Amino acid sequence: MQLPGKGSGDLKISVAVITRNAAADLERCLRSVAFADEIVVLDQDSTDGTDEVCSHAGATVHQTEWLGFGPTKQKAVSLCRNRWVLSLDSDEEVSAELQAAITALPEDTSMAAFAVNRLSSFLGVWIHHCGWHPEYIVRLFDTQRAQFNDKVVHEAVETEGRIKRLPGLVFHYTYATFEAYVQKMNLYSTLWAKEAAGRGRRVSLAGAVVRSNFTFWRMWLWQGGFLDRWPGTVLCLVSGFYTLGKYTKLRQLNREEDS
Repeated sequence: MQLPGKGSGDLKISVAVITRNAAADLERCLRSVAFADEIVVLDQDSTDGTDEVCSHAGATVHQTEWLGFGPTKQKAVSLCRNRWVLSLDSDEEVSAELQAAITALPEDTSMAAFAVNRLSSFLGVWIHHCGWHPEYIVRLFDTQRAQFNDKVVHEAVETEGRIKRLPGLVFHYTYATFEAYVQKMNLYSTLWAKEAAGRGRRVSLAGAVVRSNFTFWRMWLWQGGFLDRWPGTVLCLVSGFYTLGKYTKLRQLNREEDS
């Protein structure tokens, strides 16, 4: 398939990516958005050759301290010169079909944002169930009518106006090893618990256990995780453990506040 050249579409688009020491994934990500009018990478003092990868891709690099996922992504968006921004993670890749759909968008679109369908991998296997797919998320948006919220984890784009789905996929190369999953989920559960405690949320230990079990059965049975065979079953199990972990951490913070 012949892909459109850079800048061939009517709608000028900037791509915003935040990263830290993810040069190997970043190279694949930036290669998939070579069609964009501008690529902005907001880095956090990477030491793995990220600068070289960005230079080769023609991306502009800025540095920042960590502000949490939502605020950091919004800062990257604010550094873009175009009104329309496509936000990606460094371990994501835009499919050829999605590239074509984006470059075909007219400049006078009435939409405030576009949602894309993400397909994620787990332990090297694409997951088609478990509630992971289909997964439509807003990633391409008009910065005058949409922006990232300020959540430190599980951030999202909030929009004012109409949202349309685009054909194609964003491939998400996540959790190639079990160690990578454990490391990231430990970080995410800590961030979530601190944010929830800050909002005054409370939970009992029994509640944490109930939520953990519910997560597994919802993903494995109701959302068809068993159809993804052993990788899907493992994902459902560790997702239940993640739920247990974040609510247990919240419970610990509740007890510290009460003491």
